[in-house]
Amino acid sequence: MVTTKNIWESLEKVSDPEIPVLSIVDLGIVRNVEIDKELCTVTITPTYSGCPAMHTIEQEILTTLSPIIKTEVKSTLSPAWTTDWMSENGKKKLREYGIAPPENEVDKSVLFAKPTIVPCPKCNSQDTKMISQFGSTACKAHYQCNHCLEPFDYFKCLR
Repeated sequence: MVTTKNIWESLEKVSDPEIPVLSIVDLGIVRNVEIDKELCTVTITPTYSGCPAMHTIEQEILTTLSPIIKTEVKSTLSPAWTTDWMSENGKKKLREYGIAPPENEVDKSVLFAKPTIVPCPKCNSQDTKMISQFGSTACKAHYQCNHCLEPFDYFKCLR
């Protein structure tokens, strides 16, 4: 008999296509798993409403779960995804991969002229600067460390 615990464990193996070190569970986009008789419904929320990876993620969920149980994937935009939903393990994986995880603070520097301090994931220096508001994807900004001079992405904090 398939349980929701089995499904969650299987979903841990589904990687985000843009950041393959993160599972979709680490990322916090899996909002709910329901099993009703012979059907599993997985509800997901995109990190951004126009996230191009969502179709790929849906297909990977179906590919992963179909051998176990008949599955449907539902997308919901409400409540909107937030970086608060990322697991601590996911944030650790981001840092180890070379992407600075969200700093639990929405960047308000435009309003108050005090930039968010983003530590370098390579050397942990807090002497960094934003190079571009947008990095390799819309959910990341591009930074550079003034200490070790390495460029890196920062996973933006969204709330």
